[in-house]
Amino acid sequence: MEDEFMDKPHLVDRTGTRYPLTDPRWRGDDGGPLAVSELPGLRPDQVDAGERSLWRYAAALPVPAEHRVSLGEGWTPLLPLDWAGARVLVKPEWFNPTSSFKDRGVSVMVSHLRRLGATRILEDSSGNGGSSVAAYAAAAGIGAKIIVPEATSAAKILMSQAFGAEIELVAGTRDEVGAEAMRQSATIPYASHNWHPFFLQGVKTLGFEIWEQLGFEAPDNVVVVAGAGSQVLGLDLAFTELLAAGSIQRRPRIFVGQPAEWATIVEGVASTGSANAATGSASGRRTATVAEGASIANPVRLPEAVDAVRRSGGGAYAVPEAEILAAVRKICARGLYAEPTSAVAVAALDHFLTTEEIAHDQRTVLVLSGTGLKSAEKMATILGNPDE
Repeated sequence: MEDEFMDKPHLVDRTGTRYPLTDPRWRGDDGGPLAVSELPGLRPDQVDAGERSLWRYAAALPVPAEHRVSLGEGWTPLLPLDWAGARVLVKPEWFNPTSSFKDRGVSVMVSHLRRLGATRILEDSSGNGGSSVAAYAAAAGIGAKIIVPEATSAAKILMSQAFGAEIELVAGTRDEVGAEAMRQSATIPYASHNWHPFFLQGVKTLGFEIWEQLGFEAPDNVVVVAGAGSQVLGLDLAFTELLAAGSIQRRPRIFVGQPAEWATIVEGVASTGSANAATGSASGRRTATVAEGASIANPVRLPEAVDAVRRSGGGAYAVPEAEILAAVRKICARGLYAEPTSAVAVAALDHFLTTEEIAHDQRTVLVLSGTGLKSAEKMATILGNPDE
């Protein structure tokens, strides 16, 4: 049975079991996450320069371009920034349709699900993931149900409601909300930005864009914030495929910042054991962080994210809350209105420059994953209390 997958792309779980790409499953029989098997990569001559969206890289995506659901996501700018003498290029992902990088993954994921005939999809998210799934479901002409924590403010779910999504409030923690979504996935296709393998296929276009915008060259370093680690995994996919295609000669280093008490990837990278031994719980007690988009207690793909950072030769830093607040003010002072979650990457950049793990003369890309406009109350508190 498995021989039929040998010469074509397929899904694979952690045990190595293979499934066809057209299988609607979102996790393997082993209960773990799925990945799309290794793809051949991308060459400069395969980029469709006339397409102003991530679908310019359709040659390296496992969804036929004719099935695309697109709102013009991707192709965000790369802005030069003198950061205390460092050679930094900023990638502001709020230029995506719903103002976050998640539109990349959701565009490819929803395209795949619509191709399979889905008429309704399910997501659990109170933030950027939920609003993105709601938007692309509306664009695809299919229904969306978004499950959110009962304590979520009405303002946070307004965008999802505006796109016509059904909202269900669930009491309990974020993990309990996820568990409820898994139960309901038995009857509604689960469009989870944490679980679905096609989401990462969209996020990898972030790496392709950086490569193209640098004249088809690799940067030295890319700095990101991580919660579940999808940006880390997407970049790792992109650079792995570009290396395989001979389109770059070296793998860029990936540097990660996480809120200090939610730093599961940081702990995994620092561990002397194998990445597969990474548990899923950061040490210390859990307290709320202003960077709520990165407060993930049990990342679904934790071992894979740890492996990706290690493979790149990069690093990971647990960012104290005070440094996150300072980073919000510092990046805003440069005209970039980044949400607190994005500012974790800014604080990580400062840390790695200070430790000289990133050299000032290296070409470093800083990814800002979302806009402060979607965190208005938190931004008002941070910017209005400079002594905190």
